[in-house]
Amino acid sequence: MTTVTEFAPAKINLTLHVTGRREDGYHLLESLVAFADVGDQITVRKGPVFSLTASGPFAADLPAAGDNIVMAAAQSLAHGVSEVPPGAEIHIEKNLPVASGIGGGSANAAACLRALLKLHDVSVSDAGLNQIAVFLGADVPVCLHSQVSVMSGIGQIVEPAPRLPEIYAVLVNPQVAVPTGPVFSSLGLLQGKVVAEAAPALPKAAFHTAEDLVGYLQGCRNDLEPAAASFVYEIGDVQTALFSTQDCLMTRMSGSGATCFGLYAREDAAQEAAARIQSDHRAWWVVPARLG
Repeated sequence: MTTVTEFAPAKINLTLHVTGRREDGYHLLESLVAFADVGDQITVRKGPVFSLTASGPFAADLPAAGDNIVMAAAQSLAHGVSEVPPGAEIHIEKNLPVASGIGGGSANAAACLRALLKLHDVSVSDAGLNQIAVFLGADVPVCLHSQVSVMSGIGQIVEPAPRLPEIYAVLVNPQVAVPTGPVFSSLGLLQGKVVAEAAPALPKAAFHTAEDLVGYLQGCRNDLEPAAASFVYEIGDVQTALFSTQDCLMTRMSGSGATCFGLYAREDAAQEAAARIQSDHRAWWVVPARLG
């Protein structure tokens, strides 16, 4: 095998509760995470050294190779797994907006790890791969398998979650960057502080209907949303636009923003909502998607 392509789906934080802050300053999170059927693609080919190229609508926004998490993933894997040689041609087809709260960079890093392992026909234990992923970033471990999961701790704990019902989303980003560091800082949590309040317990079985899922989600939060909205007022505009569409069940921000999602029980409702919002806001990034 000389070429491998891996899909890097958008990561959607259906919930995001900040549960505390460690002594080292890292915030503790608990998040129900789903993945969309839209995303980037990572292609790797055997090569003498690691190199990185990109195409797609958001390619120009990617960090340079020296600061890119995908390159860091490739180098970390080669350093940590002797069977993976330190060289490959890596290409990103960048369809998701950069730094938008839907895990584009993290999903790309995870896809790069998977692709390189397949390229060289190498197996690594889940624990070993998770250790590399945690080093790269909080969202990378949950993106390794890209399945509905509960992510907790600083991202290193990933557990299975109940299966989602058939449900669709419209993802909207106003193309305005959110300053992630100040958003977390504005929470004002002291180091070593643990927040007692936790998310409601998940059902033991699958969510049966879209309404079941939304009923659960409405008892949860994204604790970063108020702070992010105070920095980027367009987040409120996006949620207003989503909620005004027909058959929208609920809206919420994903991650640290600024991408927000609206949930719909039917595919045609999501597609019609996306078309309406895009028509009204041509500068926004708007896509319908199925979640799973």
